[in-house]
Amino acid sequence: MDKACLECGEKIIGRADKKFCSDHCRNSHNNKINKDSKNLIRNINNRLRKNYRILEELNREGKTKTTKIRLLDKGFDFEYITNTYITQKGSIYYFVYDQGYLPLDNDFYMLVKRER
Repeated sequence: MDKACLECGEKIIGRADKKFCSDHCRNSHNNKINKDSKNLIRNINNRLRKNYRILEELNREGKTKTTKIRLLDKGFDFEYITNTYITQKGSIYYFVYDQGYLPLDNDFYMLVKRER
């Protein structure tokens, strides 16, 4: 029994469970299926990447202090983080991967790097 490629309709030669005639057809098919969600994911990842680079640039020593204005001037977006850490005292650190910040008084922020 001949099977046809799910993307282009060409005859498939090879394994019985093969669905596409080539890597190109497989990639094209999957890109069409995932197009909408990929734009959302790409935009979020770009935002996280930018935030990470800003924190990394401002925090070369592993721990430093900066202002909210300085973060905003560089394009930091406080809406995009990867996780939080709550200390025993109740302080909330916000992280973008291993780069994090702790809001302080008067719009200051303590920048930290999580050590593994």
